[in-house]
Amino acid sequence: MLAKSFGCVRWFYNFALNLTGEAYRNTGKGLSRNDIINLLPSLKKEYEWLTEPPSQCLQQVALDLSSAFLNFFEKRALYPNFKKKGQKQSIRFPQAIKLDGDYLTLPKLGKVYCKVSRLPEGKLKSATVSLAPSGEYYTACLYDDGKDKPVSSSEGKAIGVDMGITYYAITSDGTKHGNPKYYRKYEVKLAKKQKQVSRKQKGSSNCNKARIKVAIVHTKITRCREDFLHKLSCKLVDENQVIVVENLAVRNMVKNPKLAKSISDAGWGQFCTMLKYKSEWEGKIYIEVDRFFPSSKTCNHCLHQIDNLSLDIRTWQCPDCKMTHDRDINASKNIRDEGLRLLAGGHLATASGERVRPSKGTAFTRHFSVKEESPRQ
Repeated sequence: MLAKSFGCVRWFYNFALNLTGEAYRNTGKGLSRNDIINLLPSLKKEYEWLTEPPSQCLQQVALDLSSAFLNFFEKRALYPNFKKKGQKQSIRFPQAIKLDGDYLTLPKLGKVYCKVSRLPEGKLKSATVSLAPSGEYYTACLYDDGKDKPVSSSEGKAIGVDMGITYYAITSDGTKHGNPKYYRKYEVKLAKKQKQVSRKQKGSSNCNKARIKVAIVHTKITRCREDFLHKLSCKLVDENQVIVVENLAVRNMVKNPKLAKSISDAGWGQFCTMLKYKSEWEGKIYIEVDRFFPSSKTCNHCLHQIDNLSLDIRTWQCPDCKMTHDRDINASKNIRDEGLRLLAGGHLATASGERVRPSKGTAFTRHFSVKEESPRQ
């Protein structure tokens, strides 16, 4: 039943997406959400297999497609693509669902045994069942606990986080968190499995079995990386009240052919996303400093800014105050101080990259409003 539901939902999504594109090219207007839902009765008469999956899943396609177009028109995403069978499949059940112990009740499927990671509290709103390329089924349950988000407060310790490759995260208190590099760890095993796929006849059963083995290795890498990022982000959020990071242009950084694989393996964007929503959950403050802010080239002690600092230089001495700096720790301290300046001034909308780069010798002015460690206190 799940396999049929995935196929029917995928077919109806592609059908509605193609019809919407044709309608826009012919009339200049696309199809609304209700127009797509109204197509179902006639399609079920023409294609009887559309009556087998739960009707709520097919109706949810109209909501997902309208959300995809809304994100496209608001420039938050690219134009919606057609769904493919070999990629990740998912269906959403918006009603008639229940999670009781180790059993999840779904429409037309009844009770399905599942391994629950943790028992949530609140009202179950929807359940999204997904099929990973490795053949594993997952269900994401959306709950409404009825609680409001806590009010953000800046009373507490502030910390700056500088991301790197040799060390994953360097904090302003001098702590360096190592980079596990999970892709590098499983790279040889992944290459071996991919070689086995290349030697199979495309579309054959053996090729599909080999493809699943490749997907299992990719899943292992993803799960290990997510586990590391969750633990590190929880640690930083639990121990600090204000967390300041640098807004990185990862899409531009991966254009470097020598560092692209290591940057992609690090998952900096996912890590910052975790820090952001976990800070909101705990009533803490998450700040992103502009990517053009010269955090590495500015002396944290006297604010003197040097002209050039290549990546191979890990320690440098300030020509003005003669203080020797660790490149990463100095950058994290400057990121923290710049975040506190933005917090004191109330201008936190700098993650878009619109703030002008400061001129030489005037990196920033400090205004501390929360408890933190600073050489000038």
